[in-house]
Amino acid sequence: MNQEYGREDGPEVPEDEAEATRRDAGDAESSRASRGWWDRNADEYQTEHGAFLGDDRFVWGPEGLDEEDAELLGPAGSLRGLDVLEIGAGAAQCARWLAARGARPVALDLSHRQLQHALRIGGGLPLVEADAGALPFRDGSFDLACSAYGAVPFVADPVRVFREVRRVLRPGGRWVFSVTHPIRWAFPDEPGPEGLSVAASYFDRTPYVEQDEKGRAVYVEHHRTLGDRVRDVVAGGFRLVDLVEPEWPDWNSQEWGGWSPLRGNLIPGTAIFVCERLDD
Repeated sequence: MNQEYGREDGPEVPEDEAEATRRDAGDAESSRASRGWWDRNADEYQTEHGAFLGDDRFVWGPEGLDEEDAELLGPAGSLRGLDVLEIGAGAAQCARWLAARGARPVALDLSHRQLQHALRIGGGLPLVEADAGALPFRDGSFDLACSAYGAVPFVADPVRVFREVRRVLRPGGRWVFSVTHPIRWAFPDEPGPEGLSVAASYFDRTPYVEQDEKGRAVYVEHHRTLGDRVRDVVAGGFRLVDLVEPEWPDWNSQEWGGWSPLRGNLIPGTAIFVCERLDD
């Protein structure tokens, strides 16, 4: 599970030397930045967040919504024997949960170092290092596809990714992915009271970029409005079945980047899109 949950961790250069800006960033630049950032920061990420993610837990976001309870992929008993692709798998925690329920998951990630953590944890899962926009699988290889904060927020062309997911799914296949809730784009990425005042236009789609002294992107995140996301799903060949906005639970007292109980009780932090493949 390659979950970013807000930009609070270190970029390629020391944080006080990285320049944060808003500018265009295309597919190739975004992909290079994401691969490099995750390869450099995977160790720290897994150390800091591994206890919350667990080794074989399927969590959709920092609110802690668990697939065991949500059943967005379907009842746990229905997963047995299904071929499932996890995109942006990180250390493959979600894929391990799926395997424990009898599914046949494949964990895909852009970051070599994240997949090394998947190997470290173990479980004998198939691991694939590849870009979500060019999936190395035959048409109709999977029954389900899922992504918990993986790939989608970091690509310049999400429709390209969705069309690839559709291609590798069998007819009627389900595609479920979570991203930062689009409304968060208008607020500062802060967990405290300073994160409750609108600071930017929700309608400004200009990517957030951190770049080094030569202007090379070392981190890129792309914003889409809620309407954009719905239109992207449809353009990618899917029907939107459900849109889940998890509420912050009483038991969760953690802060993760800009996510916190304070903000989570007032504004949504995660959006989960439940989609089904449209037949030709």
